[in-house]
Amino acid sequence: MQTFLKGKRVGYWLSEKKIKKLNFLTFVDMCRKRGIEIIQLDLSRPLEEQGPLDVIIHKLTDHILEADQKDAQAQLLVQSVQLTSLNKSLQDYIDAHPETVVLDPMPAIRTLLDRAKSYQLIHKIEALLQDDRICSPPFVVLHSECGRETLGQLQQRGITFPFICKTQVAHGTSSHEMAIIFSEDDLKSVKPPCVIQSFINHNAVLYKVFVVGEAYSVVERPSIRNFPIGPTDRRAISFNSHHVSKPESSSDLTTRDNLEGQSQAPSDDIIQMICRCLRQTLGISLFGIDIIINNQTGQHAVIDINAFPGYEGVPDFFDDLLSLVTSALQTKASVGGVYPRAGGVVVQGQGGGPVVSAAMETAPPTCAKPCGMLGNEGGAWVVDGEGGRKSQHQGRVSSCNSGVSASFKKHCAPSSLATKASSQ
Repeated sequence: MQTFLKGKRVGYWLSEKKIKKLNFLTFVDMCRKRGIEIIQLDLSRPLEEQGPLDVIIHKLTDHILEADQKDAQAQLLVQSVQLTSLNKSLQDYIDAHPETVVLDPMPAIRTLLDRAKSYQLIHKIEALLQDDRICSPPFVVLHSECGRETLGQLQQRGITFPFICKTQVAHGTSSHEMAIIFSEDDLKSVKPPCVIQSFINHNAVLYKVFVVGEAYSVVERPSIRNFPIGPTDRRAISFNSHHVSKPESSSDLTTRDNLEGQSQAPSDDIIQMICRCLRQTLGISLFGIDIIINNQTGQHAVIDINAFPGYEGVPDFFDDLLSLVTSALQTKASVGGVYPRAGGVVVQGQGGGPVVSAAMETAPPTCAKPCGMLGNEGGAWVVDGEGGRKSQHQGRVSSCNSGVSASFKKHCAPSSLATKASSQ
């Protein structure tokens, strides 16, 4: 047993459904065998009564969403985690306990729950990296029904037919309900509020990147088939992206009979670059990235980012999660028990409080190019009810690699593993 692990305490909160789906009790047993005390947090009690806590692992996306949507009961649940017995916020708790590592910061989770914000972030990362191998599909946020001026606004933003409509909320069952629009006639099928994103032909292959700290796994999944560029008389297609991307999915919508251009696997260095930027900017360690490869240009396009995904098809998830926790605890032990937040990038949190990355291993930067903080000037355009548009503003800029180790561990997760994991 590594001596610095003895007596360390990890608290976790996941829904019962998530615990069963991940078989998370296996991870609990792994921790205990390493001498780590791990407890399931009780949301009805203040955190101070359940401490001390060296690490907190959580997935509170459901409660965060419901609280943000003014659901009173969910608001109380979130407050029970955010508030101590002294009525302090979670950030105050973290500030008062610098020894506690949170996986992951709740303001960062809120960013990933909003597709408009996460797409804006990806656009800013693309602009600042200036790497021709990365492209971000143009998008707009639609808040009102499509009018005569909508088509012109879409064209002005570089969005042409076909395009894809997604809910702005990036979590929950309804977030998987999407539609492909092929012509102006079907603009009436667009139901706001939503995010409209250019559709990129990618030879019906989606690459799901599952990230755990500095380890990531790439799982290949079925995706939407190629369609002709430009307006056609094809009617709008509604689909559930979760069903489409299942390993065993096979339908006319996912057929690969009309492959065009080039087909290639994603580049490791591009994946690492994107992962570093997201970790550095948001301070997150547990997330998923959906990547497609443009079949004409070979460019990598990030089409979605997910907080604490399901990790289906990732056999080493618990090993990587334990390594992440162990690394955080070891870093704390090496500096006297206080987690070295100063080395990370500060992201503005709720109430102005700083939220710092939970993965702060110091390493010389390998890239001098900056990564965008939650959308600087020139971010996503928001189409409002008057047909106008406005730019969303946020954030700061920092190096995409400072404070993040340059070594990433990759797991190659073949489709057979994904199929096995999803069928259990």
